[in-house]
Amino acid sequence: MQQQVLAAAAQLVDAFARHDTAAYFAAFAPEASFVFHTSAQRLDSRAAYQALWQQWERDYGFRVQRCNSSQQQVQLLGEVAIFTHHVDTVIAGFEGEQQLQERETIVFQRQADGAWLAVHEHLSPLPAA
Repeated sequence: MQQQVLAAAAQLVDAFARHDTAAYFAAFAPEASFVFHTSAQRLDSRAAYQALWQQWERDYGFRVQRCNSSQQQVQLLGEVAIFTHHVDTVIAGFEGEQQLQERETIVFQRQADGAWLAVHEHLSPLPAA
């Protein structure tokens, strides 16, 4: 099962890195929740995150240029898996490019059809070494 979770995480990160919003948001359950250090409030659904993403695109010209995942770990807890990793991301907007170094936790839940969907994401800045 660990390999299935890693594959689901790889697909999610790849879709994000390509700014493929359809594939990216399809990796999350509709009831997924999100905690981002860049957002003042918790987002309690995939739809809320999609709306915020669209606002970033409209207001800031937000586009993901690339995203590399490293230091991946998976903890299996029955039908739930906790995936943690470090992400090195380059985003672009109206004001140019920005490189972000963050760490992330994504909680996956195994669905009735055997697929692993993300049900929670928590993104934090990577502390300075």
